[in-house]
Amino acid sequence: MKFCRINLKIILKKFYSTMADSEWKGVPIANIVGSYSPWGAPEFPLVQPAYNHTVLYHIPGSGAQLDRPPKPQIGKDKWDQVHVRMPFSPQNLYPVENSAGETELKKRWEMIQNALNKPIKNSKELASAILSYNTQFKNRWKFLSLHYLFEEYLEEEEAQYFFDVTLPEIAKLALALPKLIQSPIPLLKQHKNRSISLSQQQISSLLANAFFCTFPRRNTTKKDSEYASYPHINFNVLYECMPSEHILEKMKCICHYFRRVCTKVPVGVVTVSRRSVRADDLPRWHECSRTFADLPIHVDSKNTIEEAYGLIQVDFANKFLGGGVLGHGCVQEEIRFVICPELLVTMLFTECLRPTEALMIIGCEQYSAYRGYGTSFRWAGARVDAAPHDAAARRRCAVLALDALPFRDARLQYRADRVARELNKAWVGFSFYTTEDDTIQYPGVATGNWGCGAFNGSASLKSLIQMMALASVGRPMAYYTFGDTQLRDDIIRVYNMFVDHGVKVGQLYGLILKFCESKSQSNIYSFLEKSLQKNRDFLKSESTSCVASTKTETQDLSLKVELELNRSPDLFGPDDDFDLATLEEDTNLKKEASLEDVVVHKMDDTRKMSTSDISTEENNRTNQTSRLFDEMEKLDEDSGNLNLKSPQKSIFGPNSKKSDAAMDIDNKIQTEVTPDAKKKFAKKITDYFSKKPV
Repeated sequence: MKFCRINLKIILKKFYSTMADSEWKGVPIANIVGSYSPWGAPEFPLVQPAYNHTVLYHIPGSGAQLDRPPKPQIGKDKWDQVHVRMPFSPQNLYPVENSAGETELKKRWEMIQNALNKPIKNSKELASAILSYNTQFKNRWKFLSLHYLFEEYLEEEEAQYFFDVTLPEIAKLALALPKLIQSPIPLLKQHKNRSISLSQQQISSLLANAFFCTFPRRNTTKKDSEYASYPHINFNVLYECMPSEHILEKMKCICHYFRRVCTKVPVGVVTVSRRSVRADDLPRWHECSRTFADLPIHVDSKNTIEEAYGLIQVDFANKFLGGGVLGHGCVQEEIRFVICPELLVTMLFTECLRPTEALMIIGCEQYSAYRGYGTSFRWAGARVDAAPHDAAARRRCAVLALDALPFRDARLQYRADRVARELNKAWVGFSFYTTEDDTIQYPGVATGNWGCGAFNGSASLKSLIQMMALASVGRPMAYYTFGDTQLRDDIIRVYNMFVDHGVKVGQLYGLILKFCESKSQSNIYSFLEKSLQKNRDFLKSESTSCVASTKTETQDLSLKVELELNRSPDLFGPDDDFDLATLEEDTNLKKEASLEDVVVHKMDDTRKMSTSDISTEENNRTNQTSRLFDEMEKLDEDSGNLNLKSPQKSIFGPNSKKSDAAMDIDNKIQTEVTPDAKKKFAKKITDYFSKKPV
């Protein structure tokens, strides 16, 4: 009974967790963020101009200001192959036919100004204006979706408002580009580590030019063209699509964005960083000694990645950033790009990603809500982004673009070289802004079924790959299964198995390669479970002497995780009357018992806790738990005999790294309570820890 009192808070935590039908499993999200607040995690490095970091705005000496947009950085236009060729550049010339039938070169920006300064009253006039400086496409561009959106899909009043109010402001924004951007924009080319920081106002002007299709040399589809290795940026690609409903809804998101930024100029900034790692600098996965016990994990079947506030949010990217956002695509990346249209600017200057490259965007704002997915995608109205700004005036939102391999044949993903490629790609992205020490790196990463769906990847394999990459860099993982509760449970079960067996990243990598070689038809999770169950000596292959230390390390880690669970705001908020020091003492006692069990045989059910230190600690805690036991006795009187006897299963699985003695006692605990009694019990527990009178 005394030992039960020592572990009372942990038992109650387990009981309370099992009472609710939780959509998530693992540690609370606060353990992934590294803070009770989603904005309490460390900020990313501030914006600082450098040889590999171009800042297109002036940074005031007093620091970032949020009362007005920053002023543009002064520079000189560059018309070359390492910078964006700007529409207003004097070198941007366009062939036109004069009245005599002769072809002459004319400054294209003058043509653009002439077209956009005229009133545009409907979609046909808009198409005509765009073609006036893209004459070579006048017989090819049909603007099918553009016409359908404004002539058929939108309400007449809504369409009229767009042409009367919003479109003239978009035109002004586009024509303001030479004033807003006065420095050359470098291309984020392959094999280069480089960053660009620009203001949201500058981005809005760039996207206004994309809306009017003004960027030179970006319309051709020839494979040998200058920008063949870059995404499309001019919106003509979107206008040309067949008018499916999800495409029209994407266009509504973009129109809403322009309405917002034209009504109120955004004042923040955005940083886009490309990371490229040489093959020699990639991890040697067979040798990786980090264990999964070092990795906090949270798996959620209800929420979405963009709702993981404060975390690094993974964009399941195409190697051409944006994927099909300006086409028929409407899955994870495309949806993220239309609800946060500032992400579209990456398509202007980011060359397609190589296998060991990733892109991070810090500071983008979400303007639209949505529902549905794929062809069911629908714009769901305006969204006001509540994310605060960091010290550099960026929204505290970090989007990490990682491109997975597409597989026409799903079996190909189980080739060793494909596994290594995906593992390296994930590592490159997850190790953005990390240190080389062994501490946990905050914030964690919000990810999910990366490279699955349209890319035909296996969620089982991809979850393992991402788990390995995150464990190797020390970043916590929040995994969102998009409504798949079975996958959620499978991931937690397999993770628990790795922790129970003390599996290292390098050892799991070896097992995955064995699965690939076996060409097994079974699920990879099942293969791993059977392999570890049948070969318990697998982890002892290097040295039998390391078994005790490995067990001790994983026990220590689990105790720390269990301590963090009890710190979680889900049950014990920062304002609750909860003594963390006491719980740490409880944990230390459990730790001592666990260490003793490494050497001594498992004690039987009647073993006594007889050391003087433990007795003293138990006596010190008696007063602290008496009040709760009094409340439990009241519940006994109301609902019959209540006894804490049922084995409560931890979210960490069957082995939560407690001592064998503690496990024996827990296994003897059973609960036989009526549903009404459970409700009353849960309420009293909640009231007790929230200081409500019972």
